[in-house]
Amino acid sequence: MEKIADGVIVEDGAIQRSEDDDILLASEQSQGSSCSLSFISDASSIWIAAEDFRLLDTALEMGTPESVDSVKSVMSSTSIAASGCASGELGNSCVKVMPTVGQEVVEIQAYGASPCRLPLSELPLWGLVSICGRRPEMEDTTAVVPQFSDFPLWMRSAAPLVDDGINASLTHLAGHFFGVYDGHGGVQVAKYCQERMHMALVEEMRSLTEGDGGSNGDDCQKKWERVFIDCFLKVDSEVGGRVTRGNGPPREDRTSCSAEPIAPETVGSTAVVAVLFASHIIVANCGDSRAVICRGKQPIPLSVDHKPNREDEYARIEEAGGKVIQWNGYRVLGVLAMSRSIGDRYLKPWIIAEPEVTCLARSKEDECLILASDGLWDVLSNEEVCNAARKRILLWYKKNGGAASPSERGEGADPAAQAAADYLLKLAIQKGSKDNITIIVVDLRPRRKIRVKPLVGSPQQEGGALTPPGP
Repeated sequence: MEKIADGVIVEDGAIQRSEDDDILLASEQSQGSSCSLSFISDASSIWIAAEDFRLLDTALEMGTPESVDSVKSVMSSTSIAASGCASGELGNSCVKVMPTVGQEVVEIQAYGASPCRLPLSELPLWGLVSICGRRPEMEDTTAVVPQFSDFPLWMRSAAPLVDDGINASLTHLAGHFFGVYDGHGGVQVAKYCQERMHMALVEEMRSLTEGDGGSNGDDCQKKWERVFIDCFLKVDSEVGGRVTRGNGPPREDRTSCSAEPIAPETVGSTAVVAVLFASHIIVANCGDSRAVICRGKQPIPLSVDHKPNREDEYARIEEAGGKVIQWNGYRVLGVLAMSRSIGDRYLKPWIIAEPEVTCLARSKEDECLILASDGLWDVLSNEEVCNAARKRILLWYKKNGGAASPSERGEGADPAAQAAADYLLKLAIQKGSKDNITIIVVDLRPRRKIRVKPLVGSPQQEGGALTPPGP
């Protein structure tokens, strides 16, 4: 038996609270919020949570993986064991991590943000967790693809590039891809997005480059909207069995042929993806998964949930002849609790696959980026998530006093970002999340220097000088 909050006790293995947890939850408790009342609503929920955390603790005891293969192994075993997959094969992982390609590191200054210099090709620091939770089946998938492609420099901004502090000889920027896909009705569409979305994005970028080469004068926002809309519509068409010949979704200037659909017409998936550059972050969202950035201790939403009761979405659905019905929440035709998704052919044209795209210039105040399925956002606010992730990353550096070496960056999950993702998972379970939970945390600080208070009588204190650990 263990105590997880004042006056609340659950079976051994459900949750292990530490002094660090108490510190990071202090702000929530001061507001009178309970961290565990809904968590222990019934015995079966307690058992499921206990199983999830036994799996999570096992992964944590193994240490943070230092290679792509070990990341896939740890996260695959966690996801599959929690979901109760019949096959039990690690090859059916809901987490996909692609290998990285080393590139030269130079400096770049972000345009349209507070002056800051960021390593151009430095691999991102990320951590992720994905579990079944209290659902009978696991339908979430993720994709992490560091340096998945080089993008033309003109895709970054329409502003002058030399004045931006970029080496005039550069023509492309390395992009890092992160995606969260929350399936419903089955996992087929989410798995297809996991394998296909980033590849379709590269194809659409090439199509744009071969078309006008960026010479049409559109700004960064319009260029990325064009690329991502074509990318999402292309994947949606392929899910429905329409294979496009040539790049792009089926249009008047492109032909398509019929093929076997990827999934039944009642299966679909949300998609929230982020392409991370040294100077910008591009987010495309379709559905009710979400991306939020923590900047200067404040959360900035980079996506807006596509809910049927959102005023503009409600009007669009009604205009197309559909209905939004209140049935255990607002639902399209009383069925689907989101207004946009990949797949769900039986609800078209009311359900569309067109994403909303946000371009944000990076700033020196940026702390971390969080992408997650609604299993997290249904029970925690943007403020709670950003505050907890930021503090957990700082706490890891304070306790460990160092950072990953350049040779280790991108080779697997970063221990500080992974600690933040694991902690957010625990908070979501404590708050009573009943859905699959998938979380990606990206640490946006290129270097962190933590001043550690020396012990009394130590050489550091007597000398009066203290050198921050790490590079």
